[in-house]
Amino acid sequence: PFNVIAHIDAFQDNGYTKEEMKVTWELQKIFQLSDDVKVSCTAVRVPTLRAHSESITIETEQPVPPDEARELLRGAEGVKVVDEPDKKLYPLPLNATGQYDVEVGRIRESLVFGKNGLEFFVSGD
Repeated sequence: PFNVIAHIDAFQDNGYTKEEMKVTWELQKIFQLSDDVKVSCTAVRVPTLRAHSESITIETEQPVPPDEARELLRGAEGVKVVDEPDKKLYPLPLNATGQYDVEVGRIRESLVFGKNGLEFFVSGD
């Protein structure tokens, strides 16, 4: 049977799994984030044939309207904006399989951070 499993790799002393800590460490390394930028996630295993997906929430120093974020991301190498929920077009692991670009969509203002935050969904292989 299909299920979602919120236990990937070994649990660490801080209550996070090793996979969740790897996401934090990799984002800090890839984006050269300073120590005051905090990253946290919950990793779950979902039965898909391939690819990974993440729901991401960010807080920004300045307001970033979702439309501006979409335009900025459209110009980013390795990114494909798929963000037309009214047409049921958003990132899907199945569509990202075998593709170089990471699909980004569901770009919206964060309910938590308001105009100084965005939430989005990504899928990549």
